[in-house]
Amino acid sequence: MSDDWSKDDVSSLSGVGPKIREKLERLGITNQQHLLFHLPLRYEDRTRITPIGSLQRGTRALIQGEILICGVSFRGRRILTLKVDDGTGVLTLRFFHFSAGQQKSLQKGNTIRAYGEARWVMGSVEMVHPEYQIINEQSPAPLDTHLSPVYPTTDGLHQIGIRKILQQVLDRLKKQPLPETLPERWLDQHQFPSVSDSLLTLHGPESEQDVYLIQSTSHPAQTRFIIEELTAHRISLLKRRQLISRQKCPEVKLAPALQKQLLKQLSFQLTVAQNRVIGELMQDYVRKKPMMRLVQGDVGSGKTVVAACAVLPVIASGFQCALMAPTEILAEQHYANFMQWLEPLGVQVTLLMGTHKGKLRAQKQSSITDGQAQMVIGTHALFQQSVDFHSLGLIIIDEQHRFGVDQRQALQRKAAHGLIPHQLIMTATPIPRTLAMSVYADLDYSQIDELPPGRTPVKTAIISESKRDELITKVRDSCAQGQQTYWVCTLIEESEVMQCEAAEITHDHLKNQLPDISIGLVHGRMKSAEKDQVIQAFKAGQIQILVATTVIEVGVDVPNASIMIIENPERLGLSQIHQLRGRVGRGNRESYCLLLVKNSMSNQVSQRLEIIRNNQDGFIIAEKDLEIRGAGEVLGTRQTGEASFRIVDLVRDKRWFQQAQILADLLMRPEYQVQCDQLLDNWIGKKSEYSDVA
Repeated sequence: MSDDWSKDDVSSLSGVGPKIREKLERLGITNQQHLLFHLPLRYEDRTRITPIGSLQRGTRALIQGEILICGVSFRGRRILTLKVDDGTGVLTLRFFHFSAGQQKSLQKGNTIRAYGEARWVMGSVEMVHPEYQIINEQSPAPLDTHLSPVYPTTDGLHQIGIRKILQQVLDRLKKQPLPETLPERWLDQHQFPSVSDSLLTLHGPESEQDVYLIQSTSHPAQTRFIIEELTAHRISLLKRRQLISRQKCPEVKLAPALQKQLLKQLSFQLTVAQNRVIGELMQDYVRKKPMMRLVQGDVGSGKTVVAACAVLPVIASGFQCALMAPTEILAEQHYANFMQWLEPLGVQVTLLMGTHKGKLRAQKQSSITDGQAQMVIGTHALFQQSVDFHSLGLIIIDEQHRFGVDQRQALQRKAAHGLIPHQLIMTATPIPRTLAMSVYADLDYSQIDELPPGRTPVKTAIISESKRDELITKVRDSCAQGQQTYWVCTLIEESEVMQCEAAEITHDHLKNQLPDISIGLVHGRMKSAEKDQVIQAFKAGQIQILVATTVIEVGVDVPNASIMIIENPERLGLSQIHQLRGRVGRGNRESYCLLLVKNSMSNQVSQRLEIIRNNQDGFIIAEKDLEIRGAGEVLGTRQTGEASFRIVDLVRDKRWFQQAQILADLLMRPEYQVQCDQLLDNWIGKKSEYSDVA
């Protein structure tokens, strides 16, 4: 073993052959130091035996008793069933996967010790697939002296195996402490334990005090590592930003005359907030460094026209712009807007989507390659290998949380002449400023915190399923007055097929009940041309009710639509409901968002929906959504893989954001280069988000 833990491969450990090494690599573990930072997800208490008669429903516990019965039954498949008695009660153990050797060891009269979740089935208590061992009554195995850690694993790597491997490096750690990654004076100031002591405590807490503090996520060792991981994440983003800022970018000269022309033809005036953000974008161009800016604004705040103003100087300077949207509907909406605004100024606007094939696609790609297409709008089709830009100067990402970092970098690499394009990233998901500055530390942050004048607040009501007929009557009356309605269908199943079927059923029911009203249908499985035809008909007023899945969450703007009905809203996040609600209230008419719920709701569901009913402010709603669902769901990081933290919870740990910022600034100094690199290796590893910038 060397003095440098990071140079010692995991394959030198007992029990780690080529196959196990491969499985550890899947978890981001390539050396022994990485193993130490593979921290437990949770802990299990196997320090004491719980009497069967004292088991609590839904809790995990260790029991010990005599096997009364052991037999195999057939109920569609083989099930091994045991009855265990400890004098205080009888427990059923069930195994759906078992070997002949297991069956042989589990004989009547043997003493078994089992750990699992206690469930109540038909009035009796049972455990399914518990961990177990047969106990020798003369010399019983000692109980654990501390909590048992439960680690993140992968297929073929079980808890027992990973614990055995980890125990070897923990034994080494007791003899050979790790070099400290954080400044000693900072640790002393905050009274945090050393890196080695922190690791030993978290891998195997021994005292009752340690156990209590860890379970409440308030142990100094946890706090130290929470701040450390936040710091590592921030440093990785800042380093990425540093690298990008040193790259050559397209030189953009401001075009105030063009911008004036654009604003003159608009049917509305920009808000103070829009003008402020446009000014910030222009300042970015003046600095002659690659722009990396996040523009965030609530639904309807006018981000698109701000993006159009950002485009003009880039095009006037001889470069192309690309806008990437997450859905075809949203891409088409952007295309319509940019055509209306930019074509009169002599700008050629092109739409490119995955559904474009054959000659049409070839023509579009050719116009992008030779530079004729100055403003290119599209979906993920933009970053496909076959698409080459002539001189890409600005990338605009709309609803950025729908795209992963890999997708954004793929588009970034399409810039020519060794230049790194400017990046403008937009989102309508309200993100609290402190959270945005932590998660998106590589970006400058702008906020459009003002809605255009004349926006009518949307009245929100919660309506029981039993009043569906009354609701349909309200919709009929509204249609008779020339208004339009969205009817959104959701399902708890993830399956898109099921979602679409639900929309189709609702569409058929409404057609039967409202035969004199024009009703359209849009869902994700329809062909692009079909969807476009229906949406255009809805925009033109030819369709009065649009039945849809959440595919219309963004991008369908119809000022005449005054009612938004959402079925089963409890299945959506609050921010998503708020986004849908933002589709109405864009005209002068009084508008409604009606949440159609089951006849009986839990208190939790009721409380969530009351938040929507009582608030129009997207930031307040987002804060509540973050508390309920977590940052991963709200920001889309679960889907994109960004900001995937090991021990940090962005909502729970927001009080440490500022401390992490201070520490990151300190560690970025040249004298801490070694500690900084080690910190990144411990927490970011191969993911180094700043490594690929060109």
